[in-house]
Amino acid sequence: MNWIELGTEQELLKLTEKSFTQPQAIFKHSTTCGTSFHVKMMLEDEVTPENIDFHYLDLLANRPLSNKIATQFNVHHESPQILIIKDGKCVYHTSHLAIRMEKISQFAKPELSL
Repeated sequence: MNWIELGTEQELLKLTEKSFTQPQAIFKHSTTCGTSFHVKMMLEDEVTPENIDFHYLDLLANRPLSNKIATQFNVHHESPQILIIKDGKCVYHTSHLAIRMEKISQFAKPELSL
């Protein structure tokens, strides 16, 4: 898995803009939490969908940015947490051991057009 580090509001803006052409995932990770470490390792062991970018946010180093993400995408902060961003909006989020690559993959698929 190729994590894209997320650490500034400018990077969040670029991520949001890119979500209009390709789904974006934000993984909010606490470097001191055993559950967060476990979930990160599980994600890294899975096959990563090709049509989604995975962004990594170190919560301890970037608490203000984490708070901005919660406000911008109208989600309650949790850790670990995954958010899937499409068209500038959070279309899916979950936390802790509910984070699964198969669910992320479902939301990474392009919508079918009729």
